[in-house]
Amino acid sequence: MAIQESGEMYLENIYVLKQKKGNVRSIDIANYANFSKPSVSRAMSILKKDAFITIDKDGYIELTETGYEIAKKIYERHQFLSTFLKKIGVSEDTASQDACKIEHYLSEETFTKLKEFVENMK
Repeated sequence: MAIQESGEMYLENIYVLKQKKGNVRSIDIANYANFSKPSVSRAMSILKKDAFITIDKDGYIELTETGYEIAKKIYERHQFLSTFLKKIGVSEDTASQDACKIEHYLSEETFTKLKEFVENMK
């Protein structure tokens, strides 16, 4: 099942928040990402319908196996790209912002080759 860039971003935010605080609710995502509560609510509804997350009766959000795999992949890309950009002289803020844009559009082949290139440079 295909997922849109915004869905990937929400899954990544859930992944990061779960690592930081354990339990995640919609309000946590809204505060963390500076999104409106209605936007987060709508996104959570879509992600739940598409089986990327579950939400329990108390509003706690869990990533499904599929959601977790997507979130982990996007987070790994973000971390790698952000580090790479900083190493070539891009400022930290710009590197993070650009990594966030690139991570959703880079093919698996290009990402793999970029990682191999960096590894071979060491």
